[in-house]
Order: sequence, then structure tokens, then C-alpha cells
Amino acid sequence: MDFIRRLFGGSKSGQPSPATVPETLDIAQSAKPPLVSGGVDGPTTPPLQTRPLDPPKTYSTPYPSRRLKYGIASDVGRVRNNNQDGSLTLITTTEVTGNPPAVGLFVVADGMGGHKDGEHASAVTVQTLAHYVVDQIILPQLESREMTSDQKTIPEVLVEAMEAANDAVQAQVPNGGTTATCAVIRGDLAYIAHVGDTRAYLITEGNMELITRDHSLVRRLQELGQLTDEEAEAHPQRNVLYRAIGQGDTLEVDAATRRLPPNARLLLCSDGLWGVIGDERMARILADCADPQEACDRLVSAANESGGPDNITVIVVQMPD
Repeated sequence: MDFIRRLFGGSKSGQPSPATVPETLDIAQSAKPPLVSGGVDGPTTPPLQTRPLDPPKTYSTPYPSRRLKYGIASDVGRVRNNNQDGSLTLITTTEVTGNPPAVGLFVVADGMGGHKDGEHASAVTVQTLAHYVVDQIILPQLESREMTSDQKTIPEVLVEAMEAANDAVQAQVPNGGTTATCAVIRGDLAYIAHVGDTRAYLITEGNMELITRDHSLVRRLQELGQLTDEEAEAHPQRNVLYRAIGQGDTLEVDAATRRLPPNARLLLCSDGLWGVIGDERMARILADCADPQEACDRLVSAANESGGPDNITVIVVQMPD
């Protein structure tokens, strides 16, 4: 009782001093038992309640995106037993003195041949292209090597890389072949090398431009005016190629360069995509998807929903704001 008297300032007689009793004392609260756990037969007390956490803060940044963004997706489709497509994405971004521009390498290859030959041919091609680009384009920039008069340009490196891939496929996969579309993005320029019927598109402000030219028999007949678009779609030899990696001692490579404005997109894909859903539907899906990975996933889903007769591979690269 002495403890109680000291706590409330009361006298020894038990009467609290009016000056020291809290005016807002809640008798019901003061009568609550202490927050301790009871024994087996003892009283139990409710668990201690904590204040709910504040919702996480959201932060906005005043800085626009300065990074390349990309998405990539590949699927076997609904008919084939294995995926003979090959693909690769590689981006190097540095924040050092001199501010060298980001460099990105993007490759889609569509293998041809037997059950294993096609996938091996596309893999050898992707690896060879990556080796050349890293060794002759990316590493010199990372090491800040000075330009020399005999240094190859990016288009020259890409053509040489395609030719090396042709030699490698012939040596390592004699019964295989592959198409390939390769893009190197440095700063706001895209350098493209291409063989076969994989494709590259440039998407700017709602417009979609086909950059590459199919090296197929049907496309050649269309260029000569001997087939209409409708006839080409139903032609029995629409998948026959007259140019591919690994199919001859020499290789003619198409090259193109495009300037990429802010927010522009570059699309690389195999014919398992464009040959199934067509350019118009591809453009609609791209317009509906702000995120490059979402665009890739939805494009692959659309091709599968349309039957998925072939392997499907797509890369979408988006330029900074």
C-alpha cells in the first residue's frame, strides 16, 4: 500500500491528495491486469496491439530514363518438338569520365536442318557474333582505346562477324544452317547486319518500318512483280531461302544503319512471329504495351494463340526518353 500511496501522492490514511490525482484518470484502464501471460489455470491477457505501419512512401524522380530497356522471349511453339531459334542480348553501360555511350548487342537466329543441326547452327552463330562484337566493339570502348586509321567500323565488324559465323557453321554443323539478324546500338544509332528471313523493325511514333529484306524465294518473286502479297502467303515454297548462314563458302550480308529517336523501339524476331500474326497485329500489340518485356510476352502468346506452327523468338529494345 505504501507503493500505491507514493504513486498517487496520497497520505498514509489512504486518502489521495486532490492536487496530485490526474484529472483524466481512466479508472477502467487503471483496473486492467498487467500484460503478462497466465499459467495453465491462470488468467490470460489479450496480445499486445501495435500501431499499423504507415504505407510505404512513393518517390518520383525528376530525371528521365537514360538507359536502354529491352525485353526478350522465345518459345518452341505448339507444333515443333525443339526450339531451333537462338537469341542474345547484351548491354554495357558505363558512368566514367568521358561518358562513353551505352552499347547494346541483340541477335535473333533461326536454325535450319535436322532435329539437332538447326539449334546447333543458331547457337554457333550467336556465339560467333557475340565474340566479334565484344572483342572489336565493346572492349575497345571500355578500355578507352584511341581510334586508329586501320580500325574497322561497326558495319565492317558485323559483316566480318557474319562471315566468320558462316565458316564456323560449315565446319561445326555441316548439315545445318541458320538465318540471323544482328543489331548493335551505340548511342542513338542502330547498326544492323542480316541474312535470311529473321527481321528487324523500327517503331517510331506509331509507325513500324521493316528494315531488313527477306532472302526467300517468295519475297524475290514479289520484288520481281511475279507474285502478289496474297499469292505469296499461300505459296508452297514460301519458306525456301536462297541465302543463309552455313549454306555456302561465301556469304553476302545485308547491312543497314538507322538513327533511333527518343522512345523509339527496335524489334528483332524470327518468322515464327511475323509469319504467323503479321505486321499489323504486331504493331497493335506494341502500341498497347509500354514495357518491352510485356510486349515480347504478348507477341509470343499471340503467335501461339494463332497455332504456333514454328519456334517464336522476339527482342524489343526501347530507347531512353
